[in-house]
Amino acid sequence: MEFDYVIVGGGSGGATLASRLSEDPAVKVCLVEAGGDGRGILVRAPAGTVAMLPGRPRINNYAYQTVPQPGLNGRRGYQPRGRCLGGSSAINAMLYVRGHRDDYDDWERAGCTGWSFDAVLPYFKRAEGNQRGASALHGADGPLQVSEQQSPRPIAEDFVRAAEECGIPRNDDFNGAEQEGAGLYQVTQFHDGARNGERCSAAAAYLHPVMNQRPNLTVLTDTQALRVVLEDRRATGVEVRHKDGSIETLHARREVALCGGAFNSPQLLMLSGIGDPAELGRHGIAVQHALPGVGQNLQDHTDFILAYTSKHTDLFGIGVVGGLHLVKAIAEWRKSGKGMIATPFAEGGAFIKSSPELRRPDLQLHFVIAITDDHARKLHAGFGFSCHVCVLRPKGRGDVRLNDAGPGSPPRIDPRFLSDPEDMALLLQGVKKMREILRAPALEKYRHHELYTADAHTDEELIQHIRARADTIYHPVGTCKMGTDAMAVVDAKLRVHGIENLRVVDASIMPTLIGGNTNAPTIMIAERAADWMRGPITFDRAQQDARAPATSLVPPALQAAATGAAQHPAHAAARSGR
Repeated sequence: MEFDYVIVGGGSGGATLASRLSEDPAVKVCLVEAGGDGRGILVRAPAGTVAMLPGRPRINNYAYQTVPQPGLNGRRGYQPRGRCLGGSSAINAMLYVRGHRDDYDDWERAGCTGWSFDAVLPYFKRAEGNQRGASALHGADGPLQVSEQQSPRPIAEDFVRAAEECGIPRNDDFNGAEQEGAGLYQVTQFHDGARNGERCSAAAAYLHPVMNQRPNLTVLTDTQALRVVLEDRRATGVEVRHKDGSIETLHARREVALCGGAFNSPQLLMLSGIGDPAELGRHGIAVQHALPGVGQNLQDHTDFILAYTSKHTDLFGIGVVGGLHLVKAIAEWRKSGKGMIATPFAEGGAFIKSSPELRRPDLQLHFVIAITDDHARKLHAGFGFSCHVCVLRPKGRGDVRLNDAGPGSPPRIDPRFLSDPEDMALLLQGVKKMREILRAPALEKYRHHELYTADAHTDEELIQHIRARADTIYHPVGTCKMGTDAMAVVDAKLRVHGIENLRVVDASIMPTLIGGNTNAPTIMIAERAADWMRGPITFDRAQQDARAPATSLVPPALQAAATGAAQHPAHAAARSGR
């Protein structure tokens, strides 16, 4: 089959890019996704993440592991990654966070021309359909629905009060003029119409409303990309294996775009013969183009959790009482979109500075209305709450390599967590500040018993706990970094250095990790790439809006396109009474 564009990976980058490119009816677009369609009830119900995140069994999740980490006492870290349309936006906590404006200005200063905050802000706004309406910093008409939480628990507000008691100012918009402070997160969730309270993954925002309406858009699910086809250092297509085992080459007349994320995009480049010759040689892969930076520069947010049991039952709990609450919550959500099933779990949060002299926060907190332990793979009976703290701009750098030359094999992931002493020192500061907040008067009525760390009083004792239980909070970036130095993989327009007609469009292009969650920035990256790839649009705005409701989704259009029973009868049936 032949297309103008072939896109590999249907996650936040790929779903956005496929939708935007296919707005032009004069071009043919093919999106290749290894997983399913991302429409299932566990994706649509926000609390369903607790069933998908652990990877036991693997539901919409690659459930990768790292190599043993010396900084974590030799433990293997766990790296859940979304495997369906929507990618990790289908299994995450839905938090809408852009990072600090200085993060993007840093990219510009490092030589990534056109990536300052002022340059990227219009693309954040174009993507955003914020419930609060349009402003200088927010968009209201974009496809990505950004919502207030449907039913935040009272404890989340008390967490914010506890932070205030510890000298942290309240902040009701982490994406506003100032990032610092404590507040409730906004979430990527439908906030109106028949889908009120459902997750708005990148696929639900950009792809599902149009993929069956545009004859120029082909979406192949359950299809594994094997390699990028190259001719004289020019990408001409992608070789894929379908679910039935058949192998086919999808030809690209214009460009191939890799949107597999920080792990799978460098892996596919290496499988295609693009990368460090020494690494390719270890696996018998012929070098098509030497590019030593492929897979290098891996950065991730190292995270540690404190957890408490509680006698309060207005939390997510495990056991008979928790089960009864869950049954009632399911009925409430099906009827109104509200209640416990609509929760992002991480309802409260904070961006704090380890020192008041800093220009921007260097620590982030996620306050969770449940006991979270080992990525929900270790369960505790009863009720409780937790809080995460992560280092926002770690100094340590890891890499992604190959385990073997098999396209279906997991990549070899080595984040080198806490390999830099400064990262450990900063995380320790964050743990102590987090504990101060959790022990503040506003949370006294909820606290019962501190798990694991109740008897840890000294820095040495806390460090032992950090090495025993710290891990990722799911923000890997940087492995196909943008730049002009010898280790850069793509240029400032995301074109792979030395290869024509090949781009990378996902979080792997970030030269440095932004200070926050990475889903919204990845969507912004794809919005930018779409403009560069498609050039001038060949039809007028009225035609565009009539054919492509994902382009300018005012609420009525969103309801018609994203929730109409005629288009998605399975969705309507699944949510009886709504």
